[in-house]
Amino acid sequence: MTGEIAHSRYMAEDAYNRLTEPKQLVIVPDATHVDLYDQMDKIPFDTIADFFAKNLESKAE
Repeated sequence: MTGEIAHSRYMAEDAYNRLTEPKQLVIVPDATHVDLYDQMDKIPFDTIADFFAKNLESKAE
């Protein structure tokens, strides 16, 4: 996950490209790196929860 205007966005994209599945790159619109620490309205909690629910469930089976 990275902010759309984060100075470190390239790091998240590089890490994503190196990962194997399951993976999901989430780019949060109009967010910086620091916004994702405490700007509760910008953090995509539903996306995070959905990803873990889907992928942890498939590993447990």
